[in-house]
Amino acid sequence: MSVPPAAALSAFYEGVLQSALRQFFRRASLEVQPAASARSDRPLSIEEATDPSTLHISWSGTVYTLRMLGRSTFTPHQMRMARAIVAVIGARYHAILNPELAAERGELFRGPIEDRYVGAFFDERPYTRSGAGGVDRIASIIEMLRVAALSSYENRPISTGVLLLGGDFDPCRPELATGRDYPSSYMESLTSIKSFYRLADGVRTVFLADVEGRLLDVIDVDRWSRQLCPDKILDVPGAHVYQAHARATFAQHSVCVVLSPSRDIKVFAEGAEVFSFHSAAWHLLDLKAKYEIWSDAVGNPSLALRLFQIALDLADAREGALFCVLRDPDDAVPQLVAPADRLDLPARPELAGAVPVSRREILHLLEGRTATDLDQSVLSTLASLDGAIVVDRDGRLLAAGAILRHPQSDELLQGGFIEGARTTAATAASRFGPVLKVSEDGEITFYDRERIWDI
Repeated sequence: MSVPPAAALSAFYEGVLQSALRQFFRRASLEVQPAASARSDRPLSIEEATDPSTLHISWSGTVYTLRMLGRSTFTPHQMRMARAIVAVIGARYHAILNPELAAERGELFRGPIEDRYVGAFFDERPYTRSGAGGVDRIASIIEMLRVAALSSYENRPISTGVLLLGGDFDPCRPELATGRDYPSSYMESLTSIKSFYRLADGVRTVFLADVEGRLLDVIDVDRWSRQLCPDKILDVPGAHVYQAHARATFAQHSVCVVLSPSRDIKVFAEGAEVFSFHSAAWHLLDLKAKYEIWSDAVGNPSLALRLFQIALDLADAREGALFCVLRDPDDAVPQLVAPADRLDLPARPELAGAVPVSRREILHLLEGRTATDLDQSVLSTLASLDGAIVVDRDGRLLAAGAILRHPQSDELLQGGFIEGARTTAATAASRFGPVLKVSEDGEITFYDRERIWDI
């Protein structure tokens, strides 16, 4: 007996839905169960839950329940992400069954479906409203940058970017809003021009396009953002090299999409980096919520901001690091740090001038210093050394470049936590206070007795 096309299609997209939920909600468990009242025509929808750590998605006769692990709850960005996934999958499913919708939304089937989730996060209308035009400009831009990431120019990776305005004119040059024709749009055909990507490197300069995708200008993104938003202060930390891109998105509800020199695709909106594509997958960063969790754990806002900022900069530069903030240093330091690495112990005069020279000959310069009074560039350099930066909750430097002891190494091994030296050290140190681990692949992980979140 053949399977009815609608049933087969529903089964296929149920698999797509499960895959999307697992990709973007890695810190949640997924349960699949029959609905209380099974209906084959039940639309794909999100249902409210009284528990903030639980999310229900219903479709046909099935309920998909996401439960956040540990102490986590769903953030506003995660709820938007879930709605975007539902909108894209629902639009594709219904378009296949309806020829009129298929003709209208054919453009929405181009490229990887993950790019469509990102586009719908910012604007669901192409997927949810009939007659909305069926064009997802953000997903189309991402498709262009995916192609560019596979190319090089003079043996160097291509980097470029575009600021997509929410309006139809450049707010820095409103006098050009009328009476000027813009013949070019930021579209795939422009990539055939060999020097196209060289016009905007994505770091200092980006293309400027209006809400319809028409190219308006090439801008210095730092100068443009400061001219338009001189008093805007970013309330969400971000890598220094891309803070201008984040600031620029305050104008006209804009979105900035960048292909970085490391071939990551970054998407900025609402004054922060929202998405990053690296390691062959999209990541919803949720920086504001994650920073607040980290800051609450540290208990010292200036220290939390300094360490988080440096972690973001090192991750962007693909440099590893480990930051440990100890709640009770008197108890923790002797267990974690070897005496030779401790900055809270007095130097031994008899070792002065010894051969070979001890690291303490250099590290004594840091005695009595704090992570907040050191220049940020100096602390960043120290953090990039092999080993960990260890501080107390006042920011006092207790060790730098220290190879941490693992007093619970046997227990960690039995628990299956051993993934690498830095991960092992982070897991062990997190028993004594909050820990940030920066991996050389650009991922940041926060531990506090357990793995809390990843960026």
